Amino acid sequence: MEKHRVLIVEDSPTMRQLLVFALRRLRGVEIVEAQDGMDGLRKVSSDHYDIALIDINMPVMDGLKLIRLIRGEDALKDIPIVVITTEGAREDRDRALALGANEYLTKPIQANRVLSVVRSLLKVG
Repeated sequence: MEKHRVLIVEDSPTMRQLLVFALRRLRGVEIVEAQDGMDGLRKVSSDHYDIALIDINMPVMDGLKLIRLIRGEDALKDIPIVVITTEGAREDRDRALALGANEYLTKPIQANRVLSVVRSLLKVG
């Protein structure tokens, strides 16, 4: 069975735990966590991931800068990116999508919504 590697870039341990818990319902998923944008950039640059879930408000490097850097790398530019954030304003959403995010989810998130978005981007049942 094909394994899908998921990178979660989120500074809140509680939120990371919630996402991990939700994503574990998918079969054949390997989850890697990063605690801020720099950590996320290091991980995504040195390994292969099938999808990244990225928070916007993080210390060290925010999610928008991380998305910009990922989209600027030829090897990484096709990774589906899901933004998960407390920022619900239309401008924030438009900016993230303009930078290359595929999906934009606002907190509090529902596990089922995350699962359906990840399933559709990974094209798994």
